[in-house]
Amino acid sequence: MKIAVVGTGYVGLVTGTCFAETGNNVVCVDINEEKVAQMKSGVIPIYEPHLDVLFERNIREGRLTFSTDLASSIADAQIIFLALPTPPDEDGSADLSYVLGVAKQLGHLLSDYKIIVDKSTVPVGTAELVNNAIAENAKVQFDVVSNPEFLREGFAVDDFMKPDRVVIGTRSERAKQLMNELYKPFTRQGNPIIFMDERSAELTKYAANAFLATKISFMNEIANFCEKVGADVDMVRLGIGTDDRIGKRFLFPGMGYGGSCFPKDVQALAKSGNDSGYEFKILKSVMKVNERQKTTLLKPILDHFNNSLTHTKIAIWGLAFKPDTDDIREAPALYMIEHLLEAGATIVAYDPEAMPNVQKQKGYAISYATDAYEALEGADALLICTEWGMFRNPDFDKIGKALKSKVIFDGRNLYELDKMQELGYFYKSIGRSTVNQD
Repeated sequence: MKIAVVGTGYVGLVTGTCFAETGNNVVCVDINEEKVAQMKSGVIPIYEPHLDVLFERNIREGRLTFSTDLASSIADAQIIFLALPTPPDEDGSADLSYVLGVAKQLGHLLSDYKIIVDKSTVPVGTAELVNNAIAENAKVQFDVVSNPEFLREGFAVDDFMKPDRVVIGTRSERAKQLMNELYKPFTRQGNPIIFMDERSAELTKYAANAFLATKISFMNEIANFCEKVGADVDMVRLGIGTDDRIGKRFLFPGMGYGGSCFPKDVQALAKSGNDSGYEFKILKSVMKVNERQKTTLLKPILDHFNNSLTHTKIAIWGLAFKPDTDDIREAPALYMIEHLLEAGATIVAYDPEAMPNVQKQKGYAISYATDAYEALEGADALLICTEWGMFRNPDFDKIGKALKSKVIFDGRNLYELDKMQELGYFYKSIGRSTVNQD
């Protein structure tokens, strides 16, 4: 098929590249001329494991191209995907200006039947708004379809190529047949393509993310309670995770969720509820818990240093909101950095991918190390904010020699308590007892 993907952010670029990988001819459209020029020359603008291989191969074989010209890009396309930003407004609602702006342009440009697909995460009712925006000027038939993405950063290529399910919202038989044909190569192992109405498809994405965010916040609440009563959250997690009604995933306590999806989607769903006269009480609590959880280690750090961080150097491992991405949107590390700087601390950080993005935002308010161990040199404590694989089994002797004293605050519960006790560390994690130095 011939496909146009409008928007080359995280979702758009993964979508376009993976469709090209299954033999489709894909043109990705973006208004950023510099970005398009870089992609044409083979430079991939985001970090996502395994995407670079597919990206380079499909450019080389001519199935993946890039353009700033919307009109020429959609002229021969059978299906047009809208993978545009929907950032939160001040009131928490999703900003649809990018989506509706392109929809209005399409109304002038359509010359034959096409399917326009909302790939962006959008509120219930957006398909109708997009349809109306196109219809104002369209002279030909078209269908608007809702096809939400369920991509996890760090696993996006696998998630797209081998999806658990594909959700497609349309009541058009013509659109249904073409979308089914497009997605068949991705569901050969039997995972379903689920067809439903557009509004249900739009809500499915929000409901999925809100449920997972709720699971995370619930487990963080349990972790905080464990510390109060002397229970071990790791044992509780194992005890409930083996119940197949609950499942093992999203039960790891930590510093809260971040990234581009969960925070804005939970907020947008709650706002949609308010707009419809319905109060999502659970979601309000989820957001409140998560906001508090991002800085849950601040008080233990202040307590350890007698409420004064002046002349205190803190090393931070991990800046991205999760491992295997350079995405720092709503990353707990940024919240901790802000509060630690306010308390007078000096900060040196290391992250294998996210440091350039943090430097763009924070400048040189903090220092950046060239490797994980360099960050520790002369630091009074190590704070772990992201569970990168390289941090899971470090050289503890090297850590101990680099730090002024063996002090670790672990926001991701990477290490065993017995081992930290044996090695003589002060070790504060989440939902478990604190290991004190001998």
